[in-house]
Amino acid sequence: MTTRPELIGSFGMVASTHWLASAAGMSVLERGGNAFDAAVAAGFTLQIVEPHLNGPGGDMPAVVHSVADARPWVICGQGVAPRAATIDRFTDLGLSLVPGSGPLAATVPGAFGAWTTMLERWGSWELSDVLAPALHYAEAGFPLLATTRHTIESVRTLFLDHWPTSAATWLDAGTTPKGRTWRSPGTAATYRRVLREAVGSTREARIGAARRAWYDGFVAEAIDAFGRKAFRDTSGRNHAGLLTADDLAAWHAGVEDPVSVDYAGRFEVFKTAAWGQGPVLLQQLRLVEAAGIHDLQAGSADWVHLVTEASKLAFADREAWYGDSPDVPVQALLSGQYAAERAALIGDVASHQLRPGRVEGRNPVLAELPEASGGAPGVGEPTLGQLPGAGPSSGDTCHVDVVDRWGNLVSATPSGGWLQSAPVIAELGFCLGTRAQMFFLQPGLPNSLRPGVRPRTTLTPSLAYRDGSPWLAFGTPGGDQQDQWQLVFFARVAAAEAAAEAPGTGGARVDLQQIIDEPMFHHNHAPSSFYPRDAHPAELIAEDRLGDDVLNELARRGHDVVRVGDWRLGRLSAAAYERGPDGIELRAAANPRGSQGYAAGR
Repeated sequence: MTTRPELIGSFGMVASTHWLASAAGMSVLERGGNAFDAAVAAGFTLQIVEPHLNGPGGDMPAVVHSVADARPWVICGQGVAPRAATIDRFTDLGLSLVPGSGPLAATVPGAFGAWTTMLERWGSWELSDVLAPALHYAEAGFPLLATTRHTIESVRTLFLDHWPTSAATWLDAGTTPKGRTWRSPGTAATYRRVLREAVGSTREARIGAARRAWYDGFVAEAIDAFGRKAFRDTSGRNHAGLLTADDLAAWHAGVEDPVSVDYAGRFEVFKTAAWGQGPVLLQQLRLVEAAGIHDLQAGSADWVHLVTEASKLAFADREAWYGDSPDVPVQALLSGQYAAERAALIGDVASHQLRPGRVEGRNPVLAELPEASGGAPGVGEPTLGQLPGAGPSSGDTCHVDVVDRWGNLVSATPSGGWLQSAPVIAELGFCLGTRAQMFFLQPGLPNSLRPGVRPRTTLTPSLAYRDGSPWLAFGTPGGDQQDQWQLVFFARVAAAEAAAEAPGTGGARVDLQQIIDEPMFHHNHAPSSFYPRDAHPAELIAEDRLGDDVLNELARRGHDVVRVGDWRLGRLSAAAYERGPDGIELRAAANPRGSQGYAAGR
């Protein structure tokens, strides 16, 4: 029995981290839009209804399959560091880490450029039409989630004492909102003005004009002016920002080739390049296969141990090798030979060491992380926190998956611009993201801070082909945990696919919802990508539903097991496109944890 049914149909499917975003996307499909139109509508809706998890000032990478192009693409909406952002600039301020909040950690806000690029290149709708659901909720009101209210309460004192524009936007007469609904009139006014300035003779010209209003017009001017003011951040001091209008004008969203690996003899998984952590999923798939995962029972202690130890090795390589640099040896890291060499390091007990590999004759170099200083409220990863009486909560961002009846697929993971990450820009109604905190202030690393480069983001959507055909869009929020949870999900999907095709099964089918419902786990072994970049060697976070026998055996093997309850980890969603002898079959499923994510389709 599953927590909800897996959706099955032939028209269209949308799965996301919020029911209103899924409904908005599905309404677009119902009115003739394609998967790209629907994804953009859902994405803009997420900015309004999940403001503590993403916003207009944030980032958005996506992996898509376009039927027209007959191939996959990556859309890069990860903005770059400002031109003035140098290591010396930060160390001259007495900083050894980029603060986790405030204007000093801002990069170019890439989400708007990425969503409009998707719409312009592959969509069919007008920008005004895909923005309509978001504008409705911003102006008429949207249900305020308990997690949003909790987030506001956690930074209420910071808002009152140091961020007055955020207090004016998110507090009700100085207190945390207590009503069931909230409005975002400032954001709505910004988008209304963008649409007024979106003038042109064609749909594409109007979308381009809207993008110019954002990156070359009034939005960029407001960001420039506001960024010159100093505000309190996680360092415990006030700092002004470095982002300027020129930085925004020089940037555009990229459309790039994905990187990929084969898995289990019939799948190909596509991810972003190593400017994000995407290849770490691919490395993990290579490692678990080299280590013999297909011989183990999914969910057993042996299986969880192998997955965890392989993941530690891949994440160690992420720390040593990944970044927005041409020197990242991606193909060598993803090679079968390298995976076999690394898999030999997996032993019977949990490793307590961070062990990156030697690649192409080069020795790995890890960042020397200093102790965080300061004492301002909040930490670098605003999506990680603790709900009163509920124990540790899982990290989350946002995610949306869409498939349409023509065979287009979209997997997108918007994030950043959290309401708690930086002060609200009063003229715009939203704040900037703080993704620059992911850079190192140590020279010579692939992820060292440099002007005009992307921080190594944790945002990592996924797309998979099966037997050479586009098949599955999937992903999850969760910071560093995203590719761990996706590994567990996809390894289980592949195992279920193999079991369903075994002789004597009678054509049993794989249920995506059942696999999403399965108990989840992850490690905190590698340093966090977020301020203050702490690490917890051998720590294994697990849902109790894995079972006492499994968890006790993992502890016996040296894992520092932390139990977090039955339904706490992962916010996966997925949408599939399959063409069989009976025609097209579309499927979708979404995470029940948190009572927030939903799939819609028919």
